[in-house]
Amino acid sequence: MAELFRAARVCAPTVPPSSSYVSTHAGRAAFTLLELLLALAIIGLVGAVFIGGSAQMLSDRPVSADDVFWKAVQEARKQALKTGNEFRLTFIDDRDKGKLFRVSDGSTARDFLLSARVGPDFTVSFLTTQKGASAILVAGQMVETQTLPAVLFYGDGTCTAFRAQFQRGGNTHLIAIDPWTCAPVLLPADPNAPPAL
Repeated sequence: MAELFRAARVCAPTVPPSSSYVSTHAGRAAFTLLELLLALAIIGLVGAVFIGGSAQMLSDRPVSADDVFWKAVQEARKQALKTGNEFRLTFIDDRDKGKLFRVSDGSTARDFLLSARVGPDFTVSFLTTQKGASAILVAGQMVETQTLPAVLFYGDGTCTAFRAQFQRGGNTHLIAIDPWTCAPVLLPADPNAPPAL
């Protein structure tokens, strides 16, 4: 039996000490799961940045007068809250600059220009919300006649109670403003309006 063990020891293949262990996977190149997840995360972040930034550039929707008005209202309220001073919002029809909303505290002013698409007959009036204000009927549209020269935004985040009246070519669009939040007043739906499709 001892001879048998001696024969097995002699016949057993031996690995020379100078050679290294060779894996069966040595010929394959592969990525680890961590590398794949990291690459997907980077691609996702870059894609989100490009898609988010390009969506605004690719939109064909022009900026409306309402959008410019709300930007001016937000800026006036923000500056009044930040500085604690009163800010005035006015609508100006300047011959050189065009039609614009101006936010001013008396020393500094920021202009919000309306696009040339609004037309020469476009006007904006700030109206009082007091009871008994005068209004007249013009071409089937109720038009207010008691206007405010400017709207004030106060340092506590409130503003003058007012309505903004947009007029263009005989059409009138009226927006009521909440004096506590300087946001649009949500009105209940008109029960006489036709149903929405």
